[in-house]
Amino acid sequence: MNTSNIPQISFELIKQKDASAIQQLTNALQEFGFVTFTDHGLADSILEDAYAASKEFFSLPNDIKQNYARPDTGGARGYTQFGKETAVGEKVADLKEFWHHGPNIDKTYDPRIRENIPIKELEEFNVVCGKLFEELHLLGMSVLQSIALILNKPEDFFDSWVAKGNSVLRLIHYPPVTDKTNLLRARAHADINLITLLVGAEESGLEVQHKDGSWIPIDAASKSIVCNIGDMMQLVTRGQLKSTVHRVVDYNVGDPKPRYSIPFFLHPSPDVILGSIVDDSKDSVSAHDFLEERIREIKLY
Repeated sequence: MNTSNIPQISFELIKQKDASAIQQLTNALQEFGFVTFTDHGLADSILEDAYAASKEFFSLPNDIKQNYARPDTGGARGYTQFGKETAVGEKVADLKEFWHHGPNIDKTYDPRIRENIPIKELEEFNVVCGKLFEELHLLGMSVLQSIALILNKPEDFFDSWVAKGNSVLRLIHYPPVTDKTNLLRARAHADINLITLLVGAEESGLEVQHKDGSWIPIDAASKSIVCNIGDMMQLVTRGQLKSTVHRVVDYNVGDPKPRYSIPFFLHPSPDVILGSIVDDSKDSVSAHDFLEERIREIKLY
């Protein structure tokens, strides 16, 4: 994924603790809150299968998709209908529908983490989602280990937070935009979680807001992975790492096209206490309470 100004860094060099690559990562996260990873090791076939499964699901009739909606859980798992999620402070809903898939849980997980929902019409759907989830979970943990080093913490500092965390894989469908008065498929927002990994999109449209207020477009031209800081990481680092506002814009004026995207939101376990890891300030909140408050703010309850 080529970018205008967002740095591209080989994740293989970061794993090798190459000093230059680590410094580039530090600069990118402090300047933009975003970075693009090449050489991340995720097989193209896994991404291709996930996008194919996503298109297959969103092509199902609305009444079938609605059978898998769970509004009583804030859409923690399953289907969320078009026009439901609304960015904080906005009155106009985003122009998208999406599906949430989480870890395959057992009794060792926090009981507040929801089970995945099988789709009887698509037998392999959960298998495909599960494979991508596991790959991105491992990659996300590795990214957090690098971030821990940036913060002068032990490499495994975040491991216990997320090893059995409440992370979620989101399959998004943005239908073709026919109303030229609203080209914002996803209005300006920041992510809730620790970090997000975005495995690309077939159509460009993602834009990142720079500190000066300008918008930086990110081109969806390759299978690199875009990573950004979320609000939980900004909270525990007291702003040393900033959660950056971003949006999704429709560039296809006059030629409406659908857009598919798959972000992975890396969350800690609900029982993790989010307090400062960089100073002695005492303010804190549980990951569960933080998430629940934000879900209400974006109107998923």
